[in-house]
Amino acid sequence: MTDPALPATPRTDGLPHRQVPAAQPADAVSPLEIARAAVEAAEDKKAADIVLLDVTGLTSIADYFVICSGGSERQLAAIAEAIGDRVAALGVKPYAREGSALSHWLLVDLGSVIVHVFAPPERDYYQLERLWAEAKTVIRVQ
Repeated sequence: MTDPALPATPRTDGLPHRQVPAAQPADAVSPLEIARAAVEAAEDKKAADIVLLDVTGLTSIADYFVICSGGSERQLAAIAEAIGDRVAALGVKPYAREGSALSHWLLVDLGSVIVHVFAPPERDYYQLERLWAEAKTVIRVQ
């Protein structure tokens, strides 16, 4: 069975045609809007030291990193859950969620935005802000 979206003629190099994803609708949510929603959700759950970094041009994995801290395992889980709920309300589905509150580091992959939720000792140990020191700080909430 052939895909009607692909050209009927074979490629000259013999390779199969690659399916190109459909263009996003004009009202799609921008990466910055997603990142700001994540920051607001973290603020609502009383996350500490929230940082939004613009890593555009520094890496191909994301446009923005959100880094924040929580004081307990329960708070870490609540922050990550609130972020997932807030972006879902915008119509954005998280690609993945890694780690657990027990590991003291949760990662929420929102595609163009990666959110890191740390316990303070793990945040001090990994020092992502220092690792990405060339990134522009868009927002810092103490």
